[in-house]
Amino acid sequence: MGTVYLVRHGVHDLLGKILCGRMPGVGLSPAGHEQASRLARQFADDRIDLVESSPQQRARETAQPIADALGVALRSDAGLDEIDLGEWTGSPFDRLGDDPRWRVWNERRGTSRPPGGESMRELQLRVVGYLERLRLSDKNAVIVSHAEPIRAAILHYREIALDAFASIAIDPASVTVLSMGRRGVDVSARKDRGTR
Repeated sequence: MGTVYLVRHGVHDLLGKILCGRMPGVGLSPAGHEQASRLARQFADDRIDLVESSPQQRARETAQPIADALGVALRSDAGLDEIDLGEWTGSPFDRLGDDPRWRVWNERRGTSRPPGGESMRELQLRVVGYLERLRLSDKNAVIVSHAEPIRAAILHYREIALDAFASIAIDPASVTVLSMGRRGVDVSARKDRGTR
């Protein structure tokens, strides 16, 4: 049975201000780099076979110190990419509040989509497809992605409807553990073991 650690990238300067999505050039802030270093120390003694990340800069910058600490090569996979937010990519949150489509998106995630973007169900199929392929490998992996892909995976494995997405909190630099057995997947939070 393999264990997958789903890590959300560290903080960046646009967090909470801009809906970044797949906007290029969004790297970690100094605090985010410190979070990445802390994560690397936490994983340094674990038996990890694979470190993969979303192609987005902030995810790669979080994953690289972990890969370095473990002595494995970092790989990126499009299956872990942030949700495609279409026309909303790069929009300030205070402007989105005036868009009625934004309200629908946040009330009915199971049946709506960002304009020109990816639905939550499409995201879930993409991420779960990636994780199910990983489950067959029985590898222990650290996977660095974003709040929405991680949330979509948790909703799937806990059998929770997509409309209840807001019930799952995914903080920056948080770690969700998927214990992936042949008969099912157990979801838990990894406790911060402190620095070493």
